[in-house]
Amino acid sequence: MTIHTESLALALASISPTMLALVGGVLAALALLVIVLLLRGASLRREQAEEASFRAEENEARMAELLKIQAEMQGRIAAMTEVFGARQSELNQTISQRLDGMSQRVSSTITEQTKSTHENLQRLQERLAVIDAAQNNIQTLAKDVVGLQAILSNKQTRGAFGQSRMETIVADGLPMGAYAFQQTLSNGSRPDCTIRMPNGAPPLVIDAKFPLEAWNAIRDAGSPEAGKIAGQQFRRDMEVHIRDISEKYLIQGETQDTAFLFVPSESIFAEIHEHFEPVVQKAHRARIVIVSPSLLMLSIQVIQAVLKDQRMRAQAHLIQGEVAILMDDLSRLDERVRKLQGHFAMAQKDIDMVVTSADKLTKRGARIEALEFEAGGGDAKPARDSEAAAKSVESRTGLLKLRVVDEE
Repeated sequence: MTIHTESLALALASISPTMLALVGGVLAALALLVIVLLLRGASLRREQAEEASFRAEENEARMAELLKIQAEMQGRIAAMTEVFGARQSELNQTISQRLDGMSQRVSSTITEQTKSTHENLQRLQERLAVIDAAQNNIQTLAKDVVGLQAILSNKQTRGAFGQSRMETIVADGLPMGAYAFQQTLSNGSRPDCTIRMPNGAPPLVIDAKFPLEAWNAIRDAGSPEAGKIAGQQFRRDMEVHIRDISEKYLIQGETQDTAFLFVPSESIFAEIHEHFEPVVQKAHRARIVIVSPSLLMLSIQVIQAVLKDQRMRAQAHLIQGEVAILMDDLSRLDERVRKLQGHFAMAQKDIDMVVTSADKLTKRGARIEALEFEAGGGDAKPARDSEAAAKSVESRTGLLKLRVVDEE
């Protein structure tokens, strides 16, 4: 320690005074700096203490405000709880009422649906009963179709079927006496129908025997070759039938030079004209007209119109006589109407004269009423003057005399 002190003293002795002054100034500056720092630290601590105190007061104020807000929130929560409770009870009551209403509506809806379902089931049962009846009718119709097929499979019964249809069309379209069925001709043949033509013309012959076997064979053909063979057979049958009609039923002077071949089906008629044109042309050359039910009905209507026109011409003189009588009646009616019109004109003239007389009487009555009013309101001298100027007027009956004052 002594060595160090001595060495320090030697060091200080070796330092110049200037250096010592400089060091002393530095030390003084350091001391001043330390004092300033101490003062500043104290001021800082005082400020921190004040700030801490202010913050503590501010925290206390905030805490008090928070407590106040908490109290208000508790009050509001209590009020909201009470409101929510009241609203919940109202909501529960409303929900209960709506549930009751919905229950009633659902109940009424279910009742209506049950009633509607019952009615629908009842209608369904009725319709099922109708369907059962229709099914029975269909079964009966199927049996009838089978019976019809059996009838058509027989040549004689098939001919009777075609003839029955033809007879129905003719009987519906023509009056009695204008046609005949199965009438015997001079050559011994008996056509299916003969229609009497007007003006003494020969009757028209209708044949209803159509070769349906070959046509059914065409329909039943399972291959093109079989269909071709059946078509050829049908063509041959048709040509033979057309030749028979031409030879048996077309008699010069006894029947028309044209005959009808009745086909009892529109579809068969269309198929013949579409696929068997040579047969149709041969029938036309032989003066045989192939007719369907609709064409036969149209021809019957034309014949009926011609017969009606003939009857009208035959009764023309009677019609003219009736027209002449009708014209006489019309002339008498016109004369009587004119006389009646004259009577009405005279009556109207008398009515006009009566109205004119009534107007005159009304005017004179008004004048008399005015005269009495002046006589009652004036003096005697003007009355005598008016009497001097008055005229005595005698009425038409001669019983009533009126005084009329001259108007100036």
